[in-house]
Amino acid sequence: MKERQTIGLGAIMVMLFSVAILSCNKVEETIATVQVVNSFGSAVSGAEVRLYAVGTPSDDQIGEIRFDTTQTTNASGKVSFNFTDFYKQGQAGFVVLDIEAAKGTLYGQGIIKIEEEETNEESVTIE
Repeated sequence: MKERQTIGLGAIMVMLFSVAILSCNKVEETIATVQVVNSFGSAVSGAEVRLYAVGTPSDDQIGEIRFDTTQTTNASGKVSFNFTDFYKQGQAGFVVLDIEAAKGTLYGQGIIKIEEEETNEESVTIE
């Protein structure tokens, strides 16, 4: 009888250990990287890049800004935004954001679709 209890207890412990290991799903980072180039295709450093989203007609507050963040491009004309803290596991899809990029009198815009737990890249030309 003791042997059965030991086998049963061992099986339960293995199952609990397996569940614990499988439930430790590491969340990968959700990153948006924007490359800013000029009309010749050259990287533009020091450009201000704004990522934002405006509410849709189905939202309570049409035109309400939902995301709004700005950073400056590095020497290679790139800037990265980390949205990991906004993503909730199990969520289907994440967000599509508008992009505005400017440096001096040069301006460009675009959109970027942010897929959860991936590095998402987009390029914007400023003219």
